[in-house]
Amino acid sequence: MSAFILDWFNLAIRWAHLVAGIGWIGTSFYFIALDLSLKKRARMNEGVYGTAWEVHGGGFYHVEKYLSAPKSLPDDLLWYKWEAYLTWFTGFLLLIVQYYWNASIYLIDPTVADLTPMLAVVISIISLIVGWFIYDALCRSNFGQNPTTLAIAVFALIVISSFAYQHVFSGRGALIHIGAFIGTLMAVNVFGLIIPNQKQITAALVRGEVPDPRLGAIGKQRSVHNTYLTLPVLLLMVSGHYPMLTGHPQAWLLVALILVAGAAIRHFLLRHEVGDPLSKIGWTLPVIAGAILLAVILTAPREDAAAPELQVSDERVIEIAQTHCAMCHSVHPAEDAFLRPPKDVTLDTLADLRRFAALIEQQAVHSNAMPLGNRTGMTAAERRELGAWLSRL
Repeated sequence: MSAFILDWFNLAIRWAHLVAGIGWIGTSFYFIALDLSLKKRARMNEGVYGTAWEVHGGGFYHVEKYLSAPKSLPDDLLWYKWEAYLTWFTGFLLLIVQYYWNASIYLIDPTVADLTPMLAVVISIISLIVGWFIYDALCRSNFGQNPTTLAIAVFALIVISSFAYQHVFSGRGALIHIGAFIGTLMAVNVFGLIIPNQKQITAALVRGEVPDPRLGAIGKQRSVHNTYLTLPVLLLMVSGHYPMLTGHPQAWLLVALILVAGAAIRHFLLRHEVGDPLSKIGWTLPVIAGAILLAVILTAPREDAAAPELQVSDERVIEIAQTHCAMCHSVHPAEDAFLRPPKDVTLDTLADLRRFAALIEQQAVHSNAMPLGNRTGMTAAERRELGAWLSRL
């Protein structure tokens, strides 16, 4: 497949992923906020747990929630499921097109683990499957009886997975896999539990039986998990654009901070939306600020990276650029995956190096994000030389 066709395929899938994701996140947040806003009224229909009054788009809505299910259901019952299914499906297609198809560029870093593309893909797929089963076992175990204990266990699972991915894949590959890992947990929650449980409840109701209330409780548990994981997974999905994250030697620790900040933001937003006073949810603000501030401190550029005391000639820096950069960042890239230099950054001449100095420093001096997958084996000494030359500009 030519790079041109692959680019358009990538763009189309990415757009579809965004569209489906927006729909899934919107409905997920809405229903959790709705659930939190329910109130008991003096007069409610039989079997109703609570109701909510809402206004939107010039109209008023009165919503009722049944503790288990009503005595009868209409034929036009709405199911919200395809957004979740399509988000995961398009996300996995994007993983194939971006990371599996070009595994040697985006997924593998020989300095981390010298994998073949096939082995890297197999590890990726197996890890997503195994991760789900571990998560599901935690939810069904004694941990699942206590929401706080379960939250800590799931948090630990994701952070441990982050550490493992960081020692197998490239920086970009590791963080995108944590996003895929979390996204898989969320999607299978919907596909494997929430919707099947709802179908069992509906079938029991149609048969005139009383539905098992545990089915609804399990569905709610997994729905709550999904909303707490949504904001962290969004940041992880765009992490590949930020070498301060993907190139960090303790990226797993940054993932932990992203999880804490994202979950706290979700808690604040939804609780504020349903009218909780600041005195009740204000504790989340210092948690959010503290997690983000710590992440900023951890990712601050290393002062010793540039080694300004080194004397590096123009000829030497051109040699480094030609060896490690120009196969992609050239007017006519030698790398088959690119028809044009990525982001139109060319690094063929001294003028080019001066023009894009800030990007080079960010991507190749203060992090190891470039070259992609370090396929050319750029050494730490070469990065210091490059940084020393750039520091004199």
